[in-house]
Amino acid sequence: MELARKYNPREVEDKWFAVWMKNKYFSSRPNPDKKPFTIVIPPPNVTGVLHMGHMLNNTIQDVLVRKARMQGYEACWVPGTDHASIATEAKVVAKLKEQGIDKNNLSRDEFMTHAWEWKEKHGGIILEQLKKLGASCDWDRTKFTMDEALSESVIKVFVDLYQKGKIYRGVRMVNWDPQAKTAVSDEEVVYKEEQSKLYFVNYKIAGEKGHVTIATTRPETILGDTAVCVNPNDTRFQHLIGKQVVVPLVNRVVPVIADEYVDMEFGTGCLKITPAHDINDYEIGIRHHLESIDIFNDNGTIHARGGMFVGEDRFKARKLAAKQLEADGLLEKVEDYRNKIGLSERTNAAIEPKLSMQWFLEMKEISKPALENVLNDNIRLVPPKFKNTYNHWLENPKDWCISRQLWWGQRIPAYYLPNSNEFVVAETAQEALELAKEKTGNNNLSLEDLRQDEDVLDTWFSSWLWPISVFDGIRYPDNDDINYYYPTSVLVTGHDIIFFWVARMIISGYEYRHEMPFKDVYFTGMVRDSQRRKMSKQLGNSPDPLDLIKEYGADGVRTGMLFSSPAGNDLLFDVKLCEQGRNFANKIWNAFRLVKGWTVANGVAPENGSDEVAIDWMEARINQALVELEDHFAKYRISDALMTIYKLIWSDFCSWYLEAIKPDFEQPIDSYTFEKTIALFEKLMQIAHPFMPFITEEIWHMLKDRDEKDCIMIANYPEPHAFDTDILARMDKAMEVITNIRNIRQQKQISPKEPLKVFARLENIEDYHPATKLVWKLANISDFDLVNEKVENTLSFHVGADEWFLALDQEIDHQKEIGIIEEEIKYLQGFLVSVNKKLGNERFVQSAPAQVVELERKKHDDAEKRISALQEKLTDLNAML
Repeated sequence: MELARKYNPREVEDKWFAVWMKNKYFSSRPNPDKKPFTIVIPPPNVTGVLHMGHMLNNTIQDVLVRKARMQGYEACWVPGTDHASIATEAKVVAKLKEQGIDKNNLSRDEFMTHAWEWKEKHGGIILEQLKKLGASCDWDRTKFTMDEALSESVIKVFVDLYQKGKIYRGVRMVNWDPQAKTAVSDEEVVYKEEQSKLYFVNYKIAGEKGHVTIATTRPETILGDTAVCVNPNDTRFQHLIGKQVVVPLVNRVVPVIADEYVDMEFGTGCLKITPAHDINDYEIGIRHHLESIDIFNDNGTIHARGGMFVGEDRFKARKLAAKQLEADGLLEKVEDYRNKIGLSERTNAAIEPKLSMQWFLEMKEISKPALENVLNDNIRLVPPKFKNTYNHWLENPKDWCISRQLWWGQRIPAYYLPNSNEFVVAETAQEALELAKEKTGNNNLSLEDLRQDEDVLDTWFSSWLWPISVFDGIRYPDNDDINYYYPTSVLVTGHDIIFFWVARMIISGYEYRHEMPFKDVYFTGMVRDSQRRKMSKQLGNSPDPLDLIKEYGADGVRTGMLFSSPAGNDLLFDVKLCEQGRNFANKIWNAFRLVKGWTVANGVAPENGSDEVAIDWMEARINQALVELEDHFAKYRISDALMTIYKLIWSDFCSWYLEAIKPDFEQPIDSYTFEKTIALFEKLMQIAHPFMPFITEEIWHMLKDRDEKDCIMIANYPEPHAFDTDILARMDKAMEVITNIRNIRQQKQISPKEPLKVFARLENIEDYHPATKLVWKLANISDFDLVNEKVENTLSFHVGADEWFLALDQEIDHQKEIGIIEEEIKYLQGFLVSVNKKLGNERFVQSAPAQVVELERKKHDDAEKRISALQEKLTDLNAML
């Protein structure tokens, strides 16, 4: 069969993904004969489409899952999507608006019908896109956070926590999104610095002449002022404490109070107190028993309680208030001012602090196991720098506002009694009815008499159960799936949701399974452009991942994403990384074409011995790399693992091994070397498969005649065996000799076909055996002699303390050679500084693997020896001038 000159990823990817799916190779069931390896996907929003962050996150998960599967684990990667209450409801409302339908004119059931229709049409897009990446999820297990089983689990947990006294209902200050018309959590508020105005307003002192001046960025909230506050230690205002002032615009008489919260250095040192619309004012209001006047409607317009500008948007009301204050002669001055504005993460609307009746989960007690088990490293955060961030949040957790004023989501299972604010909480309406009859003593109550709470639960209240609920462990806590797959092996996620999701999953894990939900948490960094900007559609700096896959192939994009993505650190994405990934795939394909293009002389053994040396060396290198890879994977150094594989295939196998065993032009290769080469190629494809699933599967089936079902993805991952470290050290020296000779050939424009005579002054010739055979072949050496002294009229180079001399038929420019040596000494001295820095780092010496530290020490010794030899050579050359 004639091989294609170029690798065609599009044909290969569609073909093999279909084979994997048809044979159910991604599927998993509890298997008592195997250890489980479980990952639950961070469920993307059902509204979403694939972006670069998803690409990075899911590529890492797939690498881990594919490797575990090949290592004999029962690998289970559960996919799914999140119902994303705010985002989805906004999408549905916008779609209805396009159709001329106002949500306010629909019943709840009618709206939910439209929402489910939208979900069925658009909700699976992102999961289908992940298949293009090669994601080996168990697609039969796909979950959605509003699936019936998952919704029942959420309701069950709410009822349980309510019965335990951990969920309560009350009026509290919340973050209000006037666009979505719902409360949002602190973690869903992003802060952005903006250019604002600082208004200096005069408040007249009641019953006497004079005034106090107060600086505010929000003159519209003056309508809700119920006090003026000063610091009791501020001598400027101590005479005012206990007096009253008149609130501008509304002429409300309010007290002047004292509280140490007031910053004497900010503004004028006097603070207007609006308890209903500022969290700090709210706390002061509680301490001083102040009235709270809520001046805003849910949509951010002024309520009749404000007394002015009724129905106007809050930002327009700000301008109107400033204008009126100026007309009343109470606006002293206006200054430019930069301050941070809280914005809703979902709608980008400015957040309005607002007193609101909401449902809350008390977090202090329930969080304790989650804090303790990260502090003691039972749960490992990678990289560990995020441990401090995690601990800071959980050491002083705020109660979680879990209610949202939306329709799309799990409706709060609280049922109000007729003509009353009293309620009962139950998993079903029928259970609620029985509780209501018991509570009221009225057995004539019917379901129609009860009114269910209108709010839904925060989306995160469903996803915090994700590692449990996807295995139905809330409804059926003793089922086979939850007992086998839980706790999961590792969570791969972005550090931006460490509070939203990671901490809360750990909390629910200990609350409902009494153990961790996962052993390790691997935090990916943010994908940014080369200017370190976050990728976004608005900036136009975020490429479409599917376009990248079409251009560079899925394997090219996967490796491109991972070439420079250390855990927890931002990935500076450049499309050249995908190009590098594609080039790597092409390099593998070309190596495969080269090997399969050789004529094989059956029954013939190697003749010169150099092929056997190359085979032994390559086998040792593979085993050495496998040891390195296990260390990288154990520490989640996924990028380092890929680079180990990249160098092993590109440099060691393609550039050195194939060059070493390649038969002469139009000559056959002996069958022993060919069969060994095929076996090595297979092993390399197995090692590379988790990173590059498609090309490795294609080549696996072409290296040997295999049945379609005999896939590499279910083959065994190679295990490291003991290897000959001596042959590795000797080959390193031999390759350095070959490289130096090739460089001199290039500098002196000597053809590679022209054989050279070489002399060497060596500490020990055994340091090169048996790799000398490869030196003669690859450097094209015709004659070789050992010497004890320098050889005149030759060009020389050093390998460690050894000196090699090349006899040339051309005159040597000693001055030029001096310049070359001086440059090399300068480079080596710089190299020595970097090695010394590493070895001087106590943390590196103690935490790095012993063989890595030893390698650095060897580099140090070799560099010192080489510098010494070069300096000696420099002295000799200077003497010749």
